[in-house]
Amino acid sequence: MKLPPLILASASPRRAELLKLLKLDFRILPGSVTEVAHEHLSPLEVCQLNAHRKAFAVAKKNPDGLVLGADTLVFLDNEILGKPRSLAEARQMLTRLQGRHHQVVTGVSLMHLRKHHERIFAASTDVLFHPLDAAQIREYVAKVHTLDKAGAYAIQEFGEKIISEISGSYSNVVGLPVELLREELLTWGEIRNFRGGWPRLP
Repeated sequence: MKLPPLILASASPRRAELLKLLKLDFRILPGSVTEVAHEHLSPLEVCQLNAHRKAFAVAKKNPDGLVLGADTLVFLDNEILGKPRSLAEARQMLTRLQGRHHQVVTGVSLMHLRKHHERIFAASTDVLFHPLDAAQIREYVAKVHTLDKAGAYAIQEFGEKIISEISGSYSNVVGLPVELLREELLTWGEIRNFRGGWPRLP
């Protein structure tokens, strides 16, 4: 069985770049849904629910495709730190994160609506920030466009200036747990449309 046509239900250029690591053909069709954050759900459950909603929104119009929906959130003591609405809020978020551990969680849904088949999974990475003073935080915000990033930072953009260490998947912090996704794709049968073998991931 060949892998069905793969559709990335996300406008994130970071996720597209990560998906290219698997050397798969795919197209990008972002869906429009309102993300939810129910208090009674765990961080992993929140991200998995949002990933499902994103995938389903696109799968309804593309029932024969294998739709990949994903949702990445930053959690500090189980509190969601979403995308900041202003530079001042971005600085406030980074001030809260400095010197502390937090978790980056990505939920992923792989959905084939015609076959009524879906696999939902999630990855969590522990991230420790350096102790940062106000000047360092201002410098980071000046260098990185923080308003479109959960937690007001991107590990791939001057991450060494703010991050001390991580425990878990690096690609998960960027926005897609590529290692786990690779293993999950194998459950869809023989994958014949790779342009070469499995790559060595960073």
